[in-house]
Amino acid sequence: MKTTADTHFLVSISMFYEKKRLFLAKNYRMRENTCFRFKQFTIYHDKCAMKVGTDGVILGAWAHVKKRKRILDIGTGSGLIALMMAQRTSAAIDAIELDEQAAQQAQENVLRSPWSEQIKVLHQNILTFSNPSTYDLIVSNPPYFENDLIGPNEQRNRARHTGQLSYANLLAKAATLLHPTGQFELILPTDCYETIKKMALQVGLFPQIETKICTKTGLPPKRVLVAFGHTEQPLCSNELLIERSRHVYSQDYIDLTKEFYLKM
Repeated sequence: MKTTADTHFLVSISMFYEKKRLFLAKNYRMRENTCFRFKQFTIYHDKCAMKVGTDGVILGAWAHVKKRKRILDIGTGSGLIALMMAQRTSAAIDAIELDEQAAQQAQENVLRSPWSEQIKVLHQNILTFSNPSTYDLIVSNPPYFENDLIGPNEQRNRARHTGQLSYANLLAKAATLLHPTGQFELILPTDCYETIKKMALQVGLFPQIETKICTKTGLPPKRVLVAFGHTEQPLCSNELLIERSRHVYSQDYIDLTKEFYLKM
């Protein structure tokens, strides 16, 4: 026959194991949140200010890598875009990153991937970077909060705000590193796109391809993918719709990202 003390003991044991279960579940979720799994590689991003996001995935899937031999990824962060391009091409890829922790994590992500021999991670400031050879493709998902308030997290500020690397400096540097027939491809907020196009013209870069991104049916574009080149030519313009309704993705978006997302 169970006594009151036995009952209290059993309740205590039950509460102990329930707390342990919740603790382990919480830590498991925390470990899962430190990475993002794709079909052919995994991105760990707990050391990076900016985590895996839709902008980077779209640029990595959209970038025109066909027939490229040398590619430069400016501001690689976790290495996401560089790894996505490596999955799509055999070109040699240099991935440059200013932040030391992010560069270290990008290197770790690359070493865990199938393309460790194809991608070289460089911890360096792009403004002081030089290379004897030009690149036939340069990509960047640049910081885009040029006029917003600066927060207390310095690493996150570098990743989110143009601060040290303005659009003008980025365009000028890319123009010097780009092969005469190459393209410089970015994803940008639509509200600063016209201004950036004018800056690009000042350093001899012309918009050649643009894809305006609409998050949902009926909403105006929030982002634009653009390919700049050294030669002026008729602009090829189109749109990409992400969702037709909540969690119902457009066929174009599915076709663009299905080789990467696990559940696409």
